Amino acid sequence: MEAIEELAVQPCTSSLYLRPFRLSYRQNGTKKFWDFMRTHDSVSILIFNTSRQCFVVVKQFRPAVYMCEVERHHPQVFQNQDKESFPSLENPLPAVVGVTYELCAGIVDKPGLSLEEIACEEVLEECGYRVSIADLRRITSYRSGVGVTGSRQTLFYAEVNDQMRTSGGGGQPEEGELIEVVEIPLEESMKFAYDETFPKTMGVIFSFMWFHNNIAPKLPKK
Repeated sequence: MEAIEELAVQPCTSSLYLRPFRLSYRQNGTKKFWDFMRTHDSVSILIFNTSRQCFVVVKQFRPAVYMCEVERHHPQVFQNQDKESFPSLENPLPAVVGVTYELCAGIVDKPGLSLEEIACEEVLEECGYRVSIADLRRITSYRSGVGVTGSRQTLFYAEVNDQMRTSGGGGQPEEGELIEVVEIPLEESMKFAYDETFPKTMGVIFSFMWFHNNIAPKLPKK
């Protein structure tokens, strides 16, 4: 996962996933504009393995996170952003600075499938557990990247056990995915959530808190 090499930054003139726009508008008599991106909505799934009393999350390299760290250490990389060429990354940072812990998730890009069906597919592809729509509990939906994308993410909860695991997961290599499945023991989950040495999404923190408030009190006492 961390064997990243031959890094090169270049302008993005077209994308299957992002479309940049500029909105001009008048608000309370003042002329304004705002740059934004249109992208897909998404689903995410908090997975709890009842056999081993642990959360199942994923770990993967995120180029956007990596480049934020690159810019923090080497701000000159983006100084010529209006030009067609960018300075080469002669001494790139270790790839680990771009690796994050996340909930199992996926974009909503299949018009024929419901959010629940897409969530089931993602759990199987990324984490290797076969769940049905009946196994899902809808927690809530919220807006993410409100200053840039404003896309909606819908969060589900699913309980699994060892018998429901049919593969090692890992995503779809043919689509460029390289995902590591990670188990977070329940008793260590809140410490993990607030430990900044483990880079993670807000979805992980929020969903762990939701679980401790709504599910944990109902678990059998040891």
